[in-house]
Amino acid sequence: MKKNLEQLSPFELSLYLEDLHNSEQSSKEWLNAGRGNPNWTAPIPREAYFLLGQFATQETYINGRDRLGSKSMNTIGRDKRFDEFLKPKESLGATLLRKIWNASADVLGMPASEWLTYMLDYLIGDNYPYPERVLPGCEHPIKQYLQQKLFDDRSAPFDIFAVEGGTAGIVYTFNSFISNHLLEPGDKIAMMTPTFAPYLEIPDLPEYQFDVEYVRSKSMDYDGKVSYQFPKEELDKLRSPDIKAVFVVNPSNPTATAINDESITQLKAIIEEDNPELMIISDDVYGTFLKEFHSLFTEIPYNTVCIYSYSKYFGATGWRIGTISVAKDNIFDKKLQELNGPVDEKIDSRYHIIDSTPKNIRFIDRMVADSRLVALNHTAGLSAPQQAMMTIFSLYALLDEGDNFKNDVMSLCRKRGNLLYESLGLTYPLESLNTAYYCEINFDWWLTKRFGEEFRDYIIDTFTMTEIVSRLAQEERVNLLKAEAFGSSEWTVRISLANLDTPKYAEIGLRITQLMTRLFQEWYGNQFV
Repeated sequence: MKKNLEQLSPFELSLYLEDLHNSEQSSKEWLNAGRGNPNWTAPIPREAYFLLGQFATQETYINGRDRLGSKSMNTIGRDKRFDEFLKPKESLGATLLRKIWNASADVLGMPASEWLTYMLDYLIGDNYPYPERVLPGCEHPIKQYLQQKLFDDRSAPFDIFAVEGGTAGIVYTFNSFISNHLLEPGDKIAMMTPTFAPYLEIPDLPEYQFDVEYVRSKSMDYDGKVSYQFPKEELDKLRSPDIKAVFVVNPSNPTATAINDESITQLKAIIEEDNPELMIISDDVYGTFLKEFHSLFTEIPYNTVCIYSYSKYFGATGWRIGTISVAKDNIFDKKLQELNGPVDEKIDSRYHIIDSTPKNIRFIDRMVADSRLVALNHTAGLSAPQQAMMTIFSLYALLDEGDNFKNDVMSLCRKRGNLLYESLGLTYPLESLNTAYYCEINFDWWLTKRFGEEFRDYIIDTFTMTEIVSRLAQEERVNLLKAEAFGSSEWTVRISLANLDTPKYAEIGLRITQLMTRLFQEWYGNQFV
């Protein structure tokens, strides 16, 4: 059993320990800090969404039928009916709908009446999504949200593909790289670590078999505050033209740290001076948890595919909604245009059924087609109701004067982080670059600081991190994730600050300390036997 547990992925080990907990009885509360699913939601945009859905449904009753509704196409008098529908509503969701209804075309991308007509159709879901890449009533608000809340005003013009969350975005991007020979099986790519553990497993899949160069961050001290950043010599690995692509989660998981300005400047120089055709895939899901975030897509748009999910920020993991962003002027289209010979002919034959001039199909539109194996391109696209939810989330953030929701989410995560760090006797990381969505605890360092070097050596020589995590689950009823599989060191754990009630984080620190104190007392007592 010990051998089997050592071989389990951190997620499978976590599930095993959770099942073990469910089979045992204890008066001590089970605290599962291994899960990254947030325990908050955004109720106001959800209420607005369902109110709008209620109105959309009423519009299908216009013909007076009970069981067979219309297709909600009768626009005559609709504006007045919508005003009358909203007038008696006094909820926060209704207030948001009024704000949206009164918003300018600059926010909605079109006159409000036209936008409403689109949205009602999307909410009913009675038509295939078209255009397949992103729906007309959704594209502008979503792009405005990304521009203002994730990128900034300096960002280059870009297009988006609405997808089933961030992981779908990763899958679609890698598949299209292979399908279009931008990457070949066996090519050399780089992974910036630590990173989300399953992402480290993608390059080893049989259809990829990439040769991976790891670019490793390390804990650095900034006036007494810790931040995980990339040493210059690590980033310089990317200067080699042999590295065709680099994948990064920014801010990172599990260290919850954004790449600093110095490293971004170095990355720009690497591309300008040594590796101009380097392709960057950046997962920015945690970027909205920072007051100021500098996305690689803002700084290096020509070379970057940016993937973003609404799941964590809005407490919407079950919705499966996200985007792939690609600059209108990008290296991917350039590389496609430069292909020639048998490879180019092979690619053209893949897409000729959807366009008589397949050479002109842009990379982002190829991703849409590839998501349905090209032949089913006409049924591609994220479902219309999901795109409508993304749009309402986006408009909620755009119309939130003072960023009240953002401030509440950030404050909640930071409060939890402070409680945990205080209970462990640790200093909070450098706040300006730390999302506080996760934290990584280095047991090697913490044991030395708390109990001394000799006890640290004893623990490392006697136990494995798997055994410590298992004992925490069984004896203290705390479930944590081993972080080694994320590319971190062997003696680190990931603690999610997102999924438990705030006071529980002080309790987690206490229980970790209790277990290690018991082990210390046993070890210390044995010194005199």
